[in-house]
Amino acid sequence: MTDFKNVSTPRSEQGGGRGFAGMDEARQREIARLGGRVAHERGHAHEFSSEEARRAGRKGGETISQDRKHMSAIGQKGGEAVSENREHMANIGRKGGERSHGGKHAAPKNAGTT
Repeated sequence: MTDFKNVSTPRSEQGGGRGFAGMDEARQREIARLGGRVAHERGHAHEFSSEEARRAGRKGGETISQDRKHMSAIGQKGGEAVSENREHMANIGRKGGERSHGGKHAAPKNAGTT
């Protein structure tokens, strides 16, 4: 078990504010990690079932998808990353060509020639 009385950050390492908010992010994460571990040891921590986690993820996804600027930025970033992969883009182009020119509804290659 962790004794939080011995957890402190020297003033020289503090971020300027007081208390938890004034600590650097790494120190905040360390304290939060220790607190979470203690909560589990004592049986106070909530453990999500897979169904609860699924519902929470769905709710978060629905909420964030309402932000059209955010979704646009994600799509643009993904498109830029994919388009940098020349082989992947070439495969997409070939598949598109097969569908528009080589599918079962397309005219045979030698149609009209004798």
